[in-house]
Amino acid sequence: MTAREPRALAARRHDEILRQLAADGTVSVEAMARHFAVSRETIRRDLKLLAERGHLAIVHGGATRRADEPALAVRRGDNPRGKAAIGRAAARLVEDGMVVLLDSGATTLAIATALAGADPLAPERRAFTGLTVCTNSLPVAVALCRVPGIRLHLLGGEVNAADEAAFGTEAVEALARFRADLAFVGAGGLSPTGDVTDFALLPTALRVRMLALASRAYIVADRSKFGRLTPIRLQPIPPGTGLIVDAAPPAPMAEALARRGLEVIVAG
Repeated sequence: MTAREPRALAARRHDEILRQLAADGTVSVEAMARHFAVSRETIRRDLKLLAERGHLAIVHGGATRRADEPALAVRRGDNPRGKAAIGRAAARLVEDGMVVLLDSGATTLAIATALAGADPLAPERRAFTGLTVCTNSLPVAVALCRVPGIRLHLLGGEVNAADEAAFGTEAVEALARFRADLAFVGAGGLSPTGDVTDFALLPTALRVRMLALASRAYIVADRSKFGRLTPIRLQPIPPGTGLIVDAAPPAPMAEALARRGLEVIVAG
């Protein structure tokens, strides 16, 4: 984006590039330059920015989908306002005395931030009584371990450095010790046909287990996940599971999600 270019124009290009990437798997500099009637250098700058945000991998002449999940540090900088809105909406569902399962990831970290009263748009800290939070996320644990009224349990397992979280059989087995009122889990992508998907088997297995254990379960995903295709399906998803997003999905995706029994909640 040049210094004089309206930010909205660049954002529209980025959205269309990601949409084309989700549909076709690749985009070319030449085709995007023609489509938007801009220079190839402008598209190269767009692709470089999107690659830095973890959305794609640059190849000769264009870009392709990433095969791996971006590190948590990258994901935290992607659509932070949307993630924060989801965090506040999810935190409002939490009540005293509950047992809450909180997955790893940037959006679930936003939930922890809201619960801790560290969200600058909702800075008042709620006073909790008898709230228990179980998480496999190191940053979530750090955010909540000193909050009065919250008892924190850190699930064990091998720590993945990029995700800053523990996964594996130890984490799944540790969940069996708890009853759960609420579960909030992340996702790698929401396909145009309504599949909820993820990047790797071990995180997916833990998320599926969290969803199954909770009386009420929610998947949290900001708009950057719309149309993103990642390899592992998150399944089975219990009937009545909610999907908390920061923007309404496109109509065909919304219809597909409804057919799969997911209740879409747009964070206000």
